[in-house]
Amino acid sequence: MKTLPHVLDRPIWQSLQESHARYAQGGKLAVRYAPDIALFAAAADDSDAALGELAGLISADAVTILLQAEGTPLPPGTIAEATSAAVQLVAGKIDVTHPAGDMVELEETDAPAMRALAALTKPGPFLPRTHVLGGFVGIKHKGQLVAMAGERMKLPGYTEVSGVCTHPDFRGKSYGRLLSQSVARRIMDRGDVPFLHAYAGNTQAIRLYESIGFAKRSEMIVTVLRRAV
Repeated sequence: MKTLPHVLDRPIWQSLQESHARYAQGGKLAVRYAPDIALFAAAADDSDAALGELAGLISADAVTILLQAEGTPLPPGTIAEATSAAVQLVAGKIDVTHPAGDMVELEETDAPAMRALAALTKPGPFLPRTHVLGGFVGIKHKGQLVAMAGERMKLPGYTEVSGVCTHPDFRGKSYGRLLSQSVARRIMDRGDVPFLHAYAGNTQAIRLYESIGFAKRSEMIVTVLRRAV
C-alpha cells in the first residue's frame, strides 16, 4: 500500500497555500514566495503541467530553491546549480533551560541589522523582507544584534524555526540554543508543532537541535535552480 504524503513533505507548497498565501506568486499548480521575501518555490506534484508552471516562476537573474522530501524532475528550461541532502526535524517536548535574560523582540527597525547578521553568518537566504514571515527574537550587546532566531514557513499545525545564527565574536555563549528553544516553545504554546531543516552534513547543528527536543522526521532534498540561457 502506498504511503500518503505527509503535509511536511512539500512544506513550501503547503505554506503558500494557506498561512503564507498572501506572499505567494504563481498559479494553481506551482507557487513561489515574493522574491524579496524568500527564494523558495514549489510545485503541487511532479506532473508535466505542474513542472511547466513551476518553470515559468524561475528567473535567469536569480536562483530559485526547492525543498521537499523527494527530488523532483527538472522543470523544462531550467538547470540545477546544486543539489544537497538535508534533514527535517520535528520537536517533541521543548524545555527552556534558563531564562531568556537579554532576549528581545525584534522589530521592523531591526531589519537591516538582521540582514547584516545573516549575511555574516549565512544561516540561509535572508532577503529584505524575510523577517515578515514570523516573529524573530534576538540578543543585543551594546546595541548591536549578535544573535537571532525566528519563524519562517507556516503549515496547518506546524511552524518552522529558522534564521538561527550568532555573530562569530559571541559564539560559545549558548545563544543559538537559548533562542531556538524560546522560539520553539512559543510555537508550541500557540498549539503548533515546531519543525526545522538542516543540511545533512551540518552534524553540529543537528546535534544541538536534537539535544533540545527535536528528532529527525525525514530526509529532504534541496535543489537550487536557475533558468537555462
